[in-house]
Amino acid sequence: MFSVTELATSAGLLQYRQEHLTGLRCRISPGRLNRHLDQELIVRNNFDGCPFCPEQVFSVTPTFADGSRIVRGESVTFPNLFPFGEGHVVTVITREHFVDTFRRGQVVDALLGLGEALRTVDGYASINWNFLPSAGASLVHPHMQGLADTRPSQIVSRYLHAGKEYSRVHGRRYWDAVREEERSSDRYLFGDEILWSAHAVPVGEREVRGILPISSLDEIETYTGSLADGILEILSFYRKLGTYAFNMSIFFDKRGADNGFCSFCSLISRINPNPSSTSDSAFMERLHLEPVILTLPEDLGRYYRTE
Repeated sequence: MFSVTELATSAGLLQYRQEHLTGLRCRISPGRLNRHLDQELIVRNNFDGCPFCPEQVFSVTPTFADGSRIVRGESVTFPNLFPFGEGHVVTVITREHFVDTFRRGQVVDALLGLGEALRTVDGYASINWNFLPSAGASLVHPHMQGLADTRPSQIVSRYLHAGKEYSRVHGRRYWDAVREEERSSDRYLFGDEILWSAHAVPVGEREVRGILPISSLDEIETYTGSLADGILEILSFYRKLGTYAFNMSIFFDKRGADNGFCSFCSLISRINPNPSSTSDSAFMERLHLEPVILTLPEDLGRYYRTE
């Protein structure tokens, strides 16, 4: 499913990894962990003027065409004021301005609210979450974003096109082969219906993927509870490792398509917010499109099992 080329350096082992299906590549350099970039969590809690706090969310956020917002539990969903997709919505997850531990119901309601909003837009949907400024969140107040476009994002496009070729050559779905491979690997974490494992060729630090038994957003409601459980388990794991900031995306095929695609949820950890604004993304990630990873996926699986 992937290849590994190892190189010994003065700082230790360096791995070049490539996923055969998509051509996605990364470099894994565990020695760079010794730079200790990540620091203790520091969050500047500025409540004043937060548009997502209960005092303002129903007065300053935009509404859908019929003048409504979608409310489920604590979550409030509405159009993004500054969209970068054909369908782009925001879901405020909690009434509280900042929390570091989420409840299951909060995540379930947010996912359902986004699903309801995105189902009105044709195309390839995704559910996304930037948590904390060091992970790209423009506001500390916890929120998710939903996107839907007539063309898939680059990573979905790669899996769609290469997955069809894999099926033609091997006579089976790529995602079924991945499930078999990951379940018996050191990267496996937990789950069966939704299988969670450390991704072999990570696109970000400590990437964990949950492979769902569905393809489109229309099917998500049945699995929302178990999906939320898995997400919260990974976030708890990240916190045990000292990391609070993260990115998450859940990718879907378009409704009615028969492309052999499996929806998957991808999470990566990010360094905690810090006074010096140090980032864990630089020219390799942003310009070369080849992330430099610190943690071996197989080590991440072992960390999970020993925690």
